[in-house]
Amino acid sequence: MSHSPYGTDLTILVTGATGTTGSRVVSRLTALGHRVAAASRRPAPRGGAEPVRFDWYDTATHADALRGADRVYLIPPVGEPDPARVMLPFLRQARAAGVRRAVLLSSSAVPAGGPAVGQVHRELAGLFGEWAVLRPSWFMQNFTGQPGHVTSIRDHGLLFSATGRGRVGFVDADDIAAVAVHSLTDDPAPCGELVITGPEALGYDDVAAVITEVTGRPVTHRSLGFEQLRDRLAAGLPAEFAALLAGLDLAIAEGAEDRTTDTVERVTGRPPRAFRAFAEQTMR
Repeated sequence: MSHSPYGTDLTILVTGATGTTGSRVVSRLTALGHRVAAASRRPAPRGGAEPVRFDWYDTATHADALRGADRVYLIPPVGEPDPARVMLPFLRQARAAGVRRAVLLSSSAVPAGGPAVGQVHRELAGLFGEWAVLRPSWFMQNFTGQPGHVTSIRDHGLLFSATGRGRVGFVDADDIAAVAVHSLTDDPAPCGELVITGPEALGYDDVAAVITEVTGRPVTHRSLGFEQLRDRLAAGLPAEFAALLAGLDLAIAEGAEDRTTDTVERVTGRPPRAFRAFAEQTMR
């Protein structure tokens, strides 16, 4: 893919601009000289981007966020079991307001037409002439940030999952953001889905071993059943969302995420970061 011929005359709206991928997308876009509207519920200045108040559930914030936007990076509302209900009206409004390209963050576990954001994925091509759906695997940042595994690793030396011996192509959020920026700015647009993984598929036993070696603190993978994990997650998440996440772990146990792709290198021109390199930089 080649870099966009467009300059700073277009505005790229980034929803979830303070989140794991959104903040990285904002930083990369502004570094390239693009005009960026950094949208979040609690907007704050971010390195050259224009802070914009945006709340999926507050339609009064939508028109202002879309003003002047040509492209949009879409982070679904967190914990929402039916994001299409919330997102599709906004996307129709975005198209009417002049947005030409939409890049949606989905998941490797959710195909077009599948549950949750899969319903938005299915509709995207019919709404925009230029589009992409990013389907990253599990984030490496799940082991270092909240919510995630960081508390149980730090406090108890334990990593809980219902994945059994299943493997995952864990991916660094920096690599996801790099693909997102290309998807937003390259010409022509990808107009398709991009499954994004790291360079290797690892089991949670493997992850625990790497963290142990890198930090020098023993970490063990504790394998749980579906109900055990669901109930553990439900302590801090809506029950329906907790059940969804626990179900995804079962799918991993059955081999659903045991794959790697060349997407990061093909799109960005450089290989994705390995988990050991990520751990050495962030966990020591």
